[in-house]
Amino acid sequence: MKSDVLVSIRNLVKYFDISGGWLEQLRFTGGRIHRQEVVVKAVNGISIDIHKGETVAVVGESGCGKSTLARTVMGLYPPNSGEVYYQDKRIDHLSEKQLKYYRTRMQMVFQDPYASLNPRMTVEDTLSEPVHFHHRSMTREQVKEKIIKVMKQVGIDPDWQDRFPHEFSGGQRQRISIARALVLDPDFIVADEPIAALDVSIQAQILNLLMDLQQENNLTYLFISHDLSVIEHISNKVAVMYLGSLCEFGDTEQLFTNPTHPYTQALLSAIPKLGERFSHTRLTGDVPTPIDLPPGCVFHTRCPHDREICSRQAPQLTEENGATAVACHGVSEGWFK
Repeated sequence: MKSDVLVSIRNLVKYFDISGGWLEQLRFTGGRIHRQEVVVKAVNGISIDIHKGETVAVVGESGCGKSTLARTVMGLYPPNSGEVYYQDKRIDHLSEKQLKYYRTRMQMVFQDPYASLNPRMTVEDTLSEPVHFHHRSMTREQVKEKIIKVMKQVGIDPDWQDRFPHEFSGGQRQRISIARALVLDPDFIVADEPIAALDVSIQAQILNLLMDLQQENNLTYLFISHDLSVIEHISNKVAVMYLGSLCEFGDTEQLFTNPTHPYTQALLSAIPKLGERFSHTRLTGDVPTPIDLPPGCVFHTRCPHDREICSRQAPQLTEENGATAVACHGVSEGWFK
């Protein structure tokens, strides 16, 4: 692992068993009763390196596994297999006690500012609780100073410490959520669609705030979004996901200028460009269910370049041009040249 890699995700897999109780798993087929487990394959062997100071964005359709990936990296979901490293230290298998230190280094901003804040706690309580838990030696006055500093950083008046979440707008609540993530001085922040629930007029303010905080605090972001314009604006690198698998990963400018994977091409073609005729690449067929993934390449049932090998063998993520890695048989074997 390179020395400047802060977080490394290696072959991460996360499945959810939704079979229900034992009786709910019973099926009657062919004159016999048998047990059938139902598993959602949310994340399938994702590998990403996130370097210090950069923003890696994850983009894809709803249900592709973006948020599950983020929560598994943060330890909110235990992975079925694979590994997560923080500064060369493996953390995915640690106990809650062993993870305590890394909780201060890695924080998360959730999508819904209305659900992520406790309605019974004031702003002061919300921000002071993690500090008291992780830094028991700090005095009440030191904690108070810390809270005031962080509130000023995110653009919230420190005089509002005694207010409750219902007294704030959506944008203000998200600023409080960001302040809660910053109050422990982390190095790494996962932002799971942090502007999706906000008015368009507020989204740009929160995006600019996140970018300013990154410069001021030397932060590293894993940024989850389905908004391609936001991704292009904020990220250094982009990971494109489809049905829990990584299709393409690379430099933002290179990926937006010259997308390589057929799914990435279709995704980016949906962005209208000023002065150009709109020509959206429409994909045929329905999106398969993550409960029953297609064999081989998960995208082959909708790919316009589908060939026999695509349904038989899953492609490996391979570097193509020094700035982008692609998982596609057509790219690796030169079908599109």
